[in-house]
Amino acid sequence: MIVSKFGGTSVGTYEAMQKSAEIVASNTDRTLILISATSGTTNDLVKLGAFGLDSTSQEETIIRIKERHLSIIENLENASEVESDFKKELTDLRQHMEQVARDKRWKDRLLSFGELMSTKIFIHVLKQNGVEAEWLDAREILKTDSTFGNATPDRKSLSKNLGKAVKDNKVYLTQGFIGSDIFGNTTTLGRGGSDFSAALFAEALNADLLEIWTDVAGIYSTDPRVVKEARPIKEITFDEAAELSVFGGKVLHPATLKPAIRGKVKVRVASTIEPEKPGTLIVHESSGKPVVRALSLRKNQTLLTVRSLDMLHQYGFLAELFKVLADNKISVDLVTTSEVSVSLTLDTAVNAANKVELTNEVLSELSTFCEVEIETDFCLIALIGNDLTKTAGISGSLFNKLKDYNIRMVCHGASENNICFLANETDGEAIVKLLHKKFIER
Repeated sequence: MIVSKFGGTSVGTYEAMQKSAEIVASNTDRTLILISATSGTTNDLVKLGAFGLDSTSQEETIIRIKERHLSIIENLENASEVESDFKKELTDLRQHMEQVARDKRWKDRLLSFGELMSTKIFIHVLKQNGVEAEWLDAREILKTDSTFGNATPDRKSLSKNLGKAVKDNKVYLTQGFIGSDIFGNTTTLGRGGSDFSAALFAEALNADLLEIWTDVAGIYSTDPRVVKEARPIKEITFDEAAELSVFGGKVLHPATLKPAIRGKVKVRVASTIEPEKPGTLIVHESSGKPVVRALSLRKNQTLLTVRSLDMLHQYGFLAELFKVLADNKISVDLVTTSEVSVSLTLDTAVNAANKVELTNEVLSELSTFCEVEIETDFCLIALIGNDLTKTAGISGSLFNKLKDYNIRMVCHGASENNICFLANETDGEAIVKLLHKKFIER
């Protein structure tokens, strides 16, 4: 059994949907298909849900959403019927715009529009390609808590609901990213949550393979936009892929791999533009384990440093610090400590999976027991590979190459699969190019 997820660029135009439908039709083992909103739609919906958007900008955004979908619908054999349904949904969306600003529940309902409409359109494209698929509403299958905008799925009910809904020898189409709470309110899993949904569904169905179809031909040794010599990776372990996704690899959502690892489901990342290419297979045990497999770069990082003499030979300070961060749902990446200070890196990029916001309330709470310093404009660079804690000379080679750059923070030893450090954002791409040439291009 194969669960296949198609991203926004893979369903962003009629031509893209047609290619994706051909891929589905080419293998009868593809049992469950999940798709994202059409490319650009979720960003537009987020904009619509922003407080204070003026009426002109709101109307321009709605027109953009309308035209994007109608340009696909006009190519369908039953275009008038689908167009009528789409316009009804769009009218409903307009009627509830004012409620979005007042109630988080309505914002999640707004954001679900993209996935619901893309699946309602794509099912007709599948039919035109000889695939009779049954449309499933993910909100009836994927139950979550009521944390709107970043809901936590209920895995037990998902297995039960899928067991009832999915039968052998049929193809099913549903949405990524969305679910509902026990009260029937629409919820979303956070940006990039379609990958997460797909992995959860694959785990619940005991699938053999989860396919992530996107616009790039697999996972690369680093971002090809930064390093033109970046190489596609044919096979990578779950441990490496998990580190790569967390530290800036943009192909996979960081949460995706957890359900796949639990369910022992292989993951293949491939391109709808070049489906004949093998893509990248993510497995538990790889046939080759290079010391450095890939490099990742994550920009817009913030360095938070707290200082207090109360730390000196005392216990409890770190517990108090991390309680404040946990209470405010602030996720920390790197941590280093001295006798009287602690430095932490925070992901403050606009499109971060778990974007951090250091509000005045948080800073005020921290200031009650320590001095606080905030520095911005950093980037986080990670070397991803195998046995990095056991390989003699790796640190020497790395820092010899970095001798001309100011490195603010280093984490090495916590994981055998990564070495990561903080550098000035303006140096990030130059450092990645240098290290790629040293460790990967040889």
